[in-house]
Amino acid sequence: MKSLLTIDMEMQIPFHDVDSMGITWHGNYLRYFEIARCKLLDELGYNYRQMQASNYAWPIIDLQIKYVKASTFEQKITVRAELVEWENRLKINYQIRDVETGTRITKGYTIQAAVDMSTQELCFVTPDVFRDKIATLLAKVED
Repeated sequence: MKSLLTIDMEMQIPFHDVDSMGITWHGNYLRYFEIARCKLLDELGYNYRQMQASNYAWPIIDLQIKYVKASTFEQKITVRAELVEWENRLKINYQIRDVETGTRITKGYTIQAAVDMSTQELCFVTPDVFRDKIATLLAKVED
């Protein structure tokens, strides 16, 4: 699946994210996904504050994560987020890799759907405000 937008961010596994054996607690990977997703949405120009101002919420309705290899305290990782679907829902794929070796540690995706905050109803079509934000990305893909 071709990405419309990709971001990479580097980080180091902090002490408070690991268990007594020095292994990253599994739930923290979802937080790393979220940090990367926020950066991706910032890059798009439609972050959570802008979503709220446009009167739409975009809750996560599905997620999948696969743990491939453990990460450890002080390990440097790269978290990649890629916007791969935008029609009727947002699908963002993620990969977490070791900075030094490139070894994949974790992969997964999240799916978000728009909810009109005035009616609390799920939108079955991507709202125009989001379509406007990705128009320039789509033009680049078509070139």
